[in-house]
Amino acid sequence: MPFRLLIPVGLLCALLPLHHGAPGPDGTAPDPAHYRERVKSMFYHAYDSYLENAFPYDELRPLTCDGHDTWGSFSLTLIDALDTLLILGNVSEFQRVVEVLQDNVDFDIDVNASVFETNIRVVGGLLSAHLLSKKAGVEVEAGWPCSGPLLRMAEEAARKLLPAFQTPTGMPYGTVNLLHGVNPGETPVTCTAGIGTFIVEFATLSSLTGDPVFEDVARVALTRLWESRSDIGLVGNHIDVLTGKWVAQDAGIGAGVDSYFEYLVKGAILLQDKNLMAMFLEYNKAIRNYTRFDDWYLWVQMYKGTVSMPVFQSLEAYWPGLQSLIGDIDNAMRTFLNYYTVWKQFGGLPEFYNIPQGYTVEKREGYPLRPELIESAMYLYRATGDPTLLELGRDAVESIEKISKVECGFATIKDLRDHKLDNRMESFFLAETVKYLYLLFDPTNFIHNNGSSFDAVITPYGECILGAGGYIFNTEAHPIDPAALHCCRRLKEEQWEVEDLMREFYSLKRNRSGFQKKTVSSGPWEPSAGPGTFSSPENQERAREKKSVKQKIPLLSCPSQPFTSKLALLGQVFLDST
Repeated sequence: MPFRLLIPVGLLCALLPLHHGAPGPDGTAPDPAHYRERVKSMFYHAYDSYLENAFPYDELRPLTCDGHDTWGSFSLTLIDALDTLLILGNVSEFQRVVEVLQDNVDFDIDVNASVFETNIRVVGGLLSAHLLSKKAGVEVEAGWPCSGPLLRMAEEAARKLLPAFQTPTGMPYGTVNLLHGVNPGETPVTCTAGIGTFIVEFATLSSLTGDPVFEDVARVALTRLWESRSDIGLVGNHIDVLTGKWVAQDAGIGAGVDSYFEYLVKGAILLQDKNLMAMFLEYNKAIRNYTRFDDWYLWVQMYKGTVSMPVFQSLEAYWPGLQSLIGDIDNAMRTFLNYYTVWKQFGGLPEFYNIPQGYTVEKREGYPLRPELIESAMYLYRATGDPTLLELGRDAVESIEKISKVECGFATIKDLRDHKLDNRMESFFLAETVKYLYLLFDPTNFIHNNGSSFDAVITPYGECILGAGGYIFNTEAHPIDPAALHCCRRLKEEQWEVEDLMREFYSLKRNRSGFQKKTVSSGPWEPSAGPGTFSSPENQERAREKKSVKQKIPLLSCPSQPFTSKLALLGQVFLDST
């Protein structure tokens, strides 16, 4: 019998779509200019509180008005907030912070750092700020954007992460010591997102520096996950990077998996890579077949497709925005409206929400000011102009200010039921939550450029165009200008053109000698190996030698073995049925 959701009548009524132009609680539609200024005030209340009370620590503790290091002692909030400063129009503070970071941030330290978090927050933040420096009035050095101090800092940080990728599978460890590499006793269990969330930053870094190692390791990790999917096309939550065996077998779109799917889509757009998009579209079919119920997405067993947890996680709220990027607007809006009803029920999104019961899950009642639903609203508003999406922005501003604003910033909401607070303000509040809110209410921001204006920049490799729009946000909301990836690799492209001409020459020569010409399909990419199969390096090398067309992505794989562990969240594997 198919699984059906039992939704409370009150919640079912709330699921009905709102009419276009529906008024707010006071009878008026949200005024973008008013809320834009409110969001800007929120940013500076939090940002100034961090500078006054927490810098140079990573993050602010708003209840005690002091700071603490959380992800590696990088002055993380300052790096995360840097591009938000420019989006809000503060070029003078952007310029000051660039100087501060150059003088104060050191990656040659004996600290165990999250590979995933360091990449999305530090590498991503520095790359974005580097590419926006000229627009912010920073005096850039000759050769920019192919060189510059922030780019060198991003490269240094990324090189500290490379030892984590030195595993038999090519999938990275979750933690690395910035001074000594991977600790001997480091756990080999890494979440899926911690393996598949590098292609945006690492491909950008390779394109700007000319060193392919970053993009190469990111692609191998992506491909290993792809070849480790189950027979029904799903991936689990945590995997052993030494053996390729799944340790947590719950499949879904939320915590531990989320940004893997996000980076397949964004990597495909950024790199114009049809293989990455084909991977996502195959996953999307399986996700819709096995995890989607009444426009909600549940957790299921990756090999059987049976429901294991009928819950909505707040981290899943990025999904409607991702759907909008592939043009699936109708489904995106229906799912968004489901999630919005949860926000209206609590004034925020609880970490876990039991869908059949219509209420929070025990010990998962908090809201750490996450951005994902606001992120989806921003994308969908750009696609549809539906004022319902502005209403979510209004509700977010009102809720966050009413519940979490304190004297020294904004505090994590520990429990949405009674609005108890926790003594933390995550750096993503300034990097993502405030940024997406501001962009939702600022339709003329330079980030939304439609190509009507741009800058022509002379580089050592010729002229390139920057600032024309189409920015790709990494999963920490750091915008990457896709045009920049073409500014610093002219010589490499010319080398590829010569190689293509040589292949064509020898192909014609073989045809004249009586060999049958091999045609290459121009249709969509098809996976060459079934899920769960393993290809040894020796077999891959032989296969490559037989191919007449260069294979850009090595199709590696890992064996999949059944395990019984339940859902793993943020590095913790839950072994009980709750």
